[in-house]
Amino acid sequence: MQKALIGKKIGMTQIFDEKGNVIPVTVVEAGPCNVVMKKTVENDGYEAVQLGFGDVKVQRVNKPMMGHFKKNDVAPKKTLKEFRFDDISSVNVGDTLKADIFAVGEKVDVIGTSKGKGYAGVIKRWNFQRLKMSHGVGPVARHGGSLGASSTPSRVMKGKKMAGHLGNERVTVQNLEVVKVDAENNIIAIKGAVPGPKGAVVVVFDSVKA
Repeated sequence: MQKALIGKKIGMTQIFDEKGNVIPVTVVEAGPCNVVMKKTVENDGYEAVQLGFGDVKVQRVNKPMMGHFKKNDVAPKKTLKEFRFDDISSVNVGDTLKADIFAVGEKVDVIGTSKGKGYAGVIKRWNFQRLKMSHGVGPVARHGGSLGASSTPSRVMKGKKMAGHLGNERVTVQNLEVVKVDAENNIIAIKGAVPGPKGAVVVVFDSVKA
């Protein structure tokens, strides 16, 4: 990983390229992120930097976290995340990373928490097909069907697709293209959709497959 930013999903819109083609984009407020902490091999056994995003009132920060911020002499931040960059020698505590670390045309991966959809049946959750809703079928058209064999092995196998909680889980979308960067307002326009509702915290970093 070469670079990363914590951001906030603002919403989706569309922009036009030079040829007049419509490009659907997700607008992300990426940064500014402050370097809150720097981990080294000597002290921690590995190299990493901790980034903070989003201002928070001092009275809303508990004592342990306040001590953490004061120790490193940085302002309190709402969201903290750790990143293992390939090279952290050029990054120091207190530095500010902004949206201009990404360039137009770059490929990025985005991590977010998907929208929670509550308890869902097998048709919505796993794309099962329903039975015919005709005479003689019974009131089981949207049921999951058989859960497995009878006497052998006399249990439901692990991983069986059943009804249950859908969404509200960590999702990574890979190989999305950066279409526009507004460094002045810390705005990045990313082609396609990213996980989560409007206002959700997302992480944007250089693509692992690019």
